[in-house]
Amino acid sequence: MYIKKILLIIALIGLIVVGYFAYYVYSAMFVPNTAFNNKEAYIYINTGASYEEVKVDIAPLLKNTKTFDALARRKKYINNIKAGKYSIKKNMTNNDIINAIRSKNIPVRVSFNNQNSLEALAGRIAKQIEPDSISLLKSFKDVEFYKKNNFSESTALGMYIPNSYEFFWNTTANKFRARMLKEYKVFWNNSRLSKAKALGLKQDEVITLASIVYEESKQKEEQPRIAGVYINRLNNKWSLDADPTIKFAAYQLPQYKNTLIRRVLNIHKTITSPYNTYKNVGLPPGLIAMPDISAIDAVLNYEKHHYFFFAASAKNPGFHNFAKTLAQHNQNAKKYQQYLNSKGIRK
Repeated sequence: MYIKKILLIIALIGLIVVGYFAYYVYSAMFVPNTAFNNKEAYIYINTGASYEEVKVDIAPLLKNTKTFDALARRKKYINNIKAGKYSIKKNMTNNDIINAIRSKNIPVRVSFNNQNSLEALAGRIAKQIEPDSISLLKSFKDVEFYKKNNFSESTALGMYIPNSYEFFWNTTANKFRARMLKEYKVFWNNSRLSKAKALGLKQDEVITLASIVYEESKQKEEQPRIAGVYINRLNNKWSLDADPTIKFAAYQLPQYKNTLIRRVLNIHKTITSPYNTYKNVGLPPGLIAMPDISAIDAVLNYEKHHYFFFAASAKNPGFHNFAKTLAQHNQNAKKYQQYLNSKGIRK
């Protein structure tokens, strides 16, 4: 009888242990373990992150970190960390969470436009994917990349066609650049290439002219007409006389740093720079800003007309008055100058 009691006790203890273990395994794997009220939360795992770093980052999202840790070790996740952005949905179990952060890297939307320098572009992209602005800028300014792909420091910004793209958050700087080169080649399809050839312009020259058009007007319906003015001047070997290029040239000089030129004056037109299109005939060496796709297509599909001049409209802000002769243009320009004077805009 005594031995039977001992065996019974041992059996009961065994059942309790097995039951506890079964409960622990069940709770570790199949009991919801999220501690947030939103439908989902996100965790960003850096490249090269250790399991301890992941555990620290994910802890605020969990009710019970011990059960998560136990299952992560059991599933060998601690030796299989993958960088990326991951979604953790409300009421996920530890098993679901580990499966998600092991293999379900989700893409992010990366968008940019109107970045007027590679530095500004790097800063914009660094806010959306893992690489910092320094590593991005280093990649953007890689001289060997320029040589291999027929770019220069003056034209490199034109490779980045403003739009919205899908990337994994942990995309490297070089892979981001490679993707942008691919998108650039896709953008320059046979139709656009044939139109550029008909204009007698290379791809980077089209984008350079588009950058001037875009800085002159953000009105899409007016951009083809402005492009037509510049095409007329180029074809007749006239200087472009584009005020935005004067501003760009000025902003490269120390005395104009951190200033805003609201009115181009005669003194600005004397600046010695390859971007001074009052002094130099033809296009400047590169784009002065990142043009929208609308401005690029406005150049490729420019309006054919006989205008050689345009001046900002005082009556219709944002738009312009066009002229075929210098006398007509001077009258339009005089009206706009009077408008600026009335607003107290002197520089």
